[in-house]
Amino acid sequence: MTIAVKNKNPFVVSPAALRQAGFKSGQELEVRVSGGAITILPKPSFSAEEYTPAQRRAIDRGIVASEKDYKEGRSYGPFETHEAFVASLDKESAKLRGKKTKRAVK
Repeated sequence: MTIAVKNKNPFVVSPAALRQAGFKSGQELEVRVSGGAITILPKPSFSAEEYTPAQRRAIDRGIVASEKDYKEGRSYGPFETHEAFVASLDKESAKLRGKKTKRAVK
């Protein structure tokens, strides 16, 4: 397909070409220009760096809780080796296994 570029009119891609490329009506497209070539790609629904407001709030709550734990001394490491890390995990899990919770009797 060949089209003519005119100075005063916007560049228009025919509906047939868009259909052949697999684009759907209402879909957002990303236009990239490089070295005299124009590439039209479907815009990703989200990128790895974007979060919904609810996701961002959950992440921020986790960061605040983590910083609080760190300030209160509830942190481990850094470890010199992976063996030291595993030994620390074993030690902490042994503490948890030693604690038994009371369960209601039915």
